[in-house]
Amino acid sequence: MSAIPTFQTRRLILTPLELTDAPAIQRLFPHWEVVRYLDSRVPWPYPEDGALTYVRDHALPAVAAGREWHWMIRIAEDPAQRIGSISLYDQPGNHRGFWLAPHWQGKGYMCEACEAINAYWFETLERPVMQVPKAVGNLASRRISEREGMRMIGTQQGDFVCGVLLKEVWEMTREAWLEKRTKPGA
Repeated sequence: MSAIPTFQTRRLILTPLELTDAPAIQRLFPHWEVVRYLDSRVPWPYPEDGALTYVRDHALPAVAAGREWHWMIRIAEDPAQRIGSISLYDQPGNHRGFWLAPHWQGKGYMCEACEAINAYWFETLERPVMQVPKAVGNLASRRISEREGMRMIGTQQGDFVCGVLLKEVWEMTREAWLEKRTKPGA
């Protein structure tokens, strides 16, 4: 498996997840507005060692196996400042996930991070499709998918930290991504 690259955008640096990121995740992640629409596998209330256990026992082994790719989202002006995380998964029907600490939401950072990560998925990994499930009530995440040009392909029941909700599955094909990237002004 090749090393996961670091990406720089206009305002962000996306660095490969490391075990040393666990303390920052533990500070930033366990907030209801961050976790409520995540998969019910996320323990809630979040345990004191939740981030360390997740990074050490799940995320980094999945990266080493080539099944997942995880990045910490950092502010370019202050690279020590982590604000969230974005991930890619080699799982049918679930290819991308992300979270952003509450203080940093609503500033367009996640759209910027998604652009870089989508390019990696479609252009480097050459994957044919990206599907992202999300709770129907997660309007901010839905807006990101809409801005990207994804289309909603179906709904199903989902189990989230906040309970059982309807889940939408959004999709973009590699062809649609490449076409969007080659259009003037894209």
